[in-house]
Amino acid sequence: MKKFLLSLGIVITSLISIAQEHPVQFNFDLVEENGAKVLVLKAKGLNDAKLLSIKKNAAEVSSEIEFDAKSKAVLDGEIVENGQATMLEHPDLKAYNISAFNEVEWKQKIKPTDIDRIKGKATIYYAGKDGAVNAADFPFSKQTIVNTNPVNTNVVDTSKGAKVNTTQVTSADTSKTGTKVSKNDVAKKSIIGLFIAGFLAGLLGFITPCVYALVPVTVSMFMKRSKTKQQGRRNVIFYAFAIMAIYTLVGLLTGIFFTNDDLQNLSAHWLFNLIIFILFVVFGLSFLGWFEIALPSSWATKMDSKANTNSYMGIFFMALTLVIVSFSCTGPFVGSILGASFKQGKIAPALGMFGFGLGLAAPFAIFAVFPNLITVLTKSGGWQNAVKVTLGFVELAASLKFLSQADLVKGWRILDREVFLVLWIVIFLLLALYLLGKIRFKLDSELPKNDFGLPYIPVPRLMLALASLAFVFYLIPGLWGAPLKAVSGFVPTMGTQDFNLDKGNSSLQHTSTVTSTAMAPKKWVNALKIYEPAEAIKNNFTIYYDLDEAKAAAKAQKKPLLIDITGITCVNCRKFEGAIWPKPEVTNSMKNDFVLASIFLDAPQELDDVLKVKSEKLGRTMQTLGDFNKNIALNLIGSITMPNYLFMGDDGQLLHPEGYGYEPTESASLFMERINEVKAAYKQKFP
Repeated sequence: MKKFLLSLGIVITSLISIAQEHPVQFNFDLVEENGAKVLVLKAKGLNDAKLLSIKKNAAEVSSEIEFDAKSKAVLDGEIVENGQATMLEHPDLKAYNISAFNEVEWKQKIKPTDIDRIKGKATIYYAGKDGAVNAADFPFSKQTIVNTNPVNTNVVDTSKGAKVNTTQVTSADTSKTGTKVSKNDVAKKSIIGLFIAGFLAGLLGFITPCVYALVPVTVSMFMKRSKTKQQGRRNVIFYAFAIMAIYTLVGLLTGIFFTNDDLQNLSAHWLFNLIIFILFVVFGLSFLGWFEIALPSSWATKMDSKANTNSYMGIFFMALTLVIVSFSCTGPFVGSILGASFKQGKIAPALGMFGFGLGLAAPFAIFAVFPNLITVLTKSGGWQNAVKVTLGFVELAASLKFLSQADLVKGWRILDREVFLVLWIVIFLLLALYLLGKIRFKLDSELPKNDFGLPYIPVPRLMLALASLAFVFYLIPGLWGAPLKAVSGFVPTMGTQDFNLDKGNSSLQHTSTVTSTAMAPKKWVNALKIYEPAEAIKNNFTIYYDLDEAKAAAKAQKKPLLIDITGITCVNCRKFEGAIWPKPEVTNSMKNDFVLASIFLDAPQELDDVLKVKSEKLGRTMQTLGDFNKNIALNLIGSITMPNYLFMGDDGQLLHPEGYGYEPTESASLFMERINEVKAAYKQKFP
């Protein structure tokens, strides 16, 4: 019965502690000691809180440190606990011999490993000051510490005085329901999405004329030249594997030679986007049949001279030859995947290209295992050129996104929202007319004929034409200011549109006091106001672009500060703004309950000379407003993930350690849960 009451007391006080300020200070470090890597978790109790040992006791209540499955595989030995331990003196607990600390250090050795991240969490039980928490009979509460930005294993020997690479950690009771998925989970899902996109692009690349026509010839050649069918199948499968490996290597080299910050800066740079725009236009015109792009023929000739089916090295060169000669068809896909991967980390280019190589090569392996399927392959013909032309129109449409990003960054205003939409409408209208047979290109063949000798449109082609026409009609209202939520991540921001019938037509109930002139945003307004989301314009939001100004306004208005970590060229930011912001409950709360600050991580505006100082977080001198804002984000949460919504109180501390990141499958109700949670925390902390 006594153990039951003890456990019940622990549960009750743990639930109470969720709403309290956590009394445990902590940090994760990874250091090198005597040639071995050691993960160190240091914890300190505030206000005389006593931290329980990880050693088991008769009360069956002790602190715990856990690692994810991948990290467990590289642990070396047991956790070592260091600190000055004492026994809890509470009269009801003396019999249980519970060890506790004012400060404690836990060390875990790590084996030599290729893993670059270690993920873990610690659930620390503690006893409050004077052996009681809120006068509860049983004094235990708990705090769960999660290193949501996992420790980087690339550390240096701290004995030489080098700086330790620490991680940003968060405290949250993970037993609480409805907790938002961590940013690492979101990033993981984004990378998985990139892999799927790469795989689908590979399948599209496979049905282009450059690759598709080679399948029967290649598979038949392997099967005929091999001594046995089994050897032939094995050679074709290795051929497919080599294709996949070559594309993956391209992605790996991209990630190796560029840091995450380099990739993000590159993807947001106006010149890079302009170059990609030109490449997409060139590839698009090539797909339409104006000219053909190919790598130097000498490359293919040299590779072909080394290719044969008698050795694995020869088969590898055959795969490399295919990659080279098919570049005119696969190049646009490769460029698109690498461009999309630059904002998602160093591993993303390799994973995206792995997906592309898998999609392109898998059919070769399938036809090797089931060679009879080759007989049912449709012969190369007019349908393949139609696919190629269709992709050409899509390439031209996609190119405008890159030109738009360069335009937004430089502020040229040559591709404002309505101009962009007009061009998209024209492109997809022409695509529909082409699919309906009203437009013909150089390499097009005649439409198939029915039993009466009359040309007809195949049903799949008709379905694509209908989809293109439907998309055109969907885009047209956008010329008058319709939000176009389905494509909000791709079209320019509403602030660039001159004619907007929807502006100011909000039914939002305004309950907040009007911001005084003294509190009105001043810094960077002229440069960044055009990037405001459609809902902000429609509902006349007051948005700050300087964090210090926003903090002052929030404190003066006695409201929590909502910090929108965003980017001018951030597609996911536009998706979130288009899907979540328009919900009435979200719009009303953002307008009336918070002071809103938008922090652009890719803002190109040059800093004043006095602010051009070296950032320890970035490892370089800050030159632009984007650099300055990245430094802010890294100091707040240790991450430059976009978008992320942070909530700050009057004391400059975050009201929630993780904020709220982008997750495409989640609804506005989950965002509102986080908003209500931080509002309650603010009210309790600043009554």
